[in-house]
Amino acid sequence: MYVFNKLVRPYIVFMSIFIVLPMLLILFYAFTQAGNNVQTFNFTLANFLKFIDPVFIKVMIKSLQIALVTTVLCMIIGYPVAYIISKLPEKVAVLLILLITFPMWINMLIRTYSWIGILSDAGLINNFLKYIGFAPMEMLYTDFAVIMGMVYNSLPFMILQVHNSLSKMDKAVINASHDLGANKLQTFIRVVFPLSLPGVISGITLVFLPSVSTFIIPKLLGGGQYMLIGNLIEKQFITVGDWNFGSAVSLIMAMIIML
Repeated sequence: MYVFNKLVRPYIVFMSIFIVLPMLLILFYAFTQAGNNVQTFNFTLANFLKFIDPVFIKVMIKSLQIALVTTVLCMIIGYPVAYIISKLPEKVAVLLILLITFPMWINMLIRTYSWIGILSDAGLINNFLKYIGFAPMEMLYTDFAVIMGMVYNSLPFMILQVHNSLSKMDKAVINASHDLGANKLQTFIRVVFPLSLPGVISGITLVFLPSVSTFIIPKLLGGGQYMLIGNLIEKQFITVGDWNFGSAVSLIMAMIIML
C-alpha cells in the first residue's frame, strides 16, 4: 500500500497543477470582477448575466446544432465500419484499425488545412466537378465545410470505441440467438446493438464534447467570421482580454455538457 501511494503521488501533483488549479482559476474569474483597486476583486454574477444576450445564445445554439449533426454523422458512418471490421479476421482488422488511426498521428492543424485544398473553389472536388461537366460549388467557409472537418477529425474516436465494444462481445451469445430462431437482423437489433451500447455512448461522448467546444476547425474552414462557442471563448481570452466573461462562458458550457 505504501509503494502504491508513492506511485500515485506524481499523478496527484500533475492533476493538481494542470487540471484542478486551472479549474479553480476559471471559477475565480467567472464569479469576480476587478474593483477600483487593481488588487481587489468583487464577487458578481454579471459575467453570467452578460451571456443572456441573444447574440451569445444564438452562438451557443449554433454550436450545439453543429456538434449534434457531427455526432450523428459519425455514428451513422462509424458504426457500420466498426461492425464490418469486427467481423473480419484479426490480422485484417488490425491493419484497418491502423489505417483509420494513421491520420491521427498527424497534427490536427495540418489535417484541417488539407481540407481547405479539397473544398476550396479551385480544390479537388470542384476540379472534378468541372471535369465531368458540372458547375463548381461553394463549399469552403460554410456549415458543410465545418461539419466535414469535424467529422473527419472525430470519426476515428467513434470507430475505435464501437469496435472495441463489438470485438469484446461474447460470440456464444450471438450463436445462442441464432439457435433460438432469430435471423441476422433480429440478432443485431436485440443482441448485438444493445451489447455494444457502452462503446456507442463512449464514442458519442468523445465526439460531441470536442465538437461543441472546438475553435480551430471553425476558424480555418468557416473563415474568420464563423463563430461557435469555442471561438467565442478564445476571443474573450486572447483578443478581447475579458477573462471574467470567458471563464463564465466556459462554466456555462461545462454545465450544459455535463447535463
